[in-house]
Amino acid sequence: MRLFLYVPVYLFAIAGLCVAVAPANAAGCSQLVGTADGWDKSDALSGSQAALAQEVNDFKKGKGAITVAAMKARPQPYWRESVADYLYVKPDVVTPSSYTVCWHGVISPVVCTSGAKVCW
Repeated sequence: MRLFLYVPVYLFAIAGLCVAVAPANAAGCSQLVGTADGWDKSDALSGSQAALAQEVNDFKKGKGAITVAAMKARPQPYWRESVADYLYVKPDVVTPSSYTVCWHGVISPVVCTSGAKVCW
């Protein structure tokens, strides 16, 4: 019975490594995001930051020197269109290179999206 609970979590963890790239307002800049889920905030946080870091590394190939700054990204929920205010897991986590928001998921206990603005 408990085994079937692990399958969706692993599938969503793999899907959580999906990232999106959107154009930024400034010329020569892009917005990158990484989303991941987990059993708790620290698990989802590390997954989303790792997905974002991988996307930044992929992005800078062929671009030369880039700058990376934290940017609050819109949450990328898996199962809903938006995240209601009461679902957010506070506080947000801000580092020099990422801004992460987390919320309670539909299937996963916690989901996080990390965002960064990269310019070249």
